[in-house]
Order: sequence, then C-alpha cells, then structure tokens
Amino acid sequence: QVQLVESGGGLVQPGGSLRLSCAASGSIFRINVMGWYRQAPGKQRELVAADTSGGSTNYADSVKGRFTISRDNAKNTVYLQMNSLEPEDTAVYYCNVDLTGWDGYEYDYWGQGTQVTVSS
Repeated sequence: QVQLVESGGGLVQPGGSLRLSCAASGSIFRINVMGWYRQAPGKQRELVAADTSGGSTNYADSVKGRFTISRDNAKNTVYLQMNSLEPEDTAVYYCNVDLTGWDGYEYDYWGQGTQVTVSS
C-alpha cells in the first residue's frame, strides 16, 4: 500500500505565494510521474503541473510562468511552488502519483487534497 501526504495549503492574498508538498511512502519500486491537479467548486478536476521520472515537466497554460513543480526523488516528494497567486487559483489541490510497484504493475494514487484560497 502507498500513502500520499499533502501539506502547504492555506489562505493567501492575491499576488502572494504558497508551496505545496506531497510525500509518498509505502511499497514503491519506482515513481514514474508526480503531478498536481486542482478542482474548483462547480468545475472539473484539471491538471496543474506534472513531472516525469525523466525530468520533463508540463504545465497548464493558466499557471505557466507562475507555478513551478519540482521533485526530490530521494524523499519521494513533489513540490508545487505557486507565485503571483490569483483568485482564480482558488481550489482544492490534489497530488497524483503514477508508480510501479514491486510486483511490476503500475498504480495511480491520489492525495487527500489541500485547500488553497486566494482572497483579500
């Protein structure tokens, strides 16, 4: 079994910054992709940013230039640095991990979600 623990959400004023963290633990052979999604009230969950094991990253157009995803492979942890936050960034942010287990199968896990609220 694998657990994802998220932290770092909260309330911030427009223009402010937050850093989200997500640590994976448990039966992990290899982590393939680590990413962040978000879901605002009344909207579908959307990809914010993703980081592959090969080091490539991709971002939603709405966050390019403001958000940065990074990962610490030694700690099985992914981060999302969010700068110049806007009220439209308000959502529940979910960590997502695609990994290979010791049985050779690929698994997909979600974090519990952390609320980010951007408001004055």
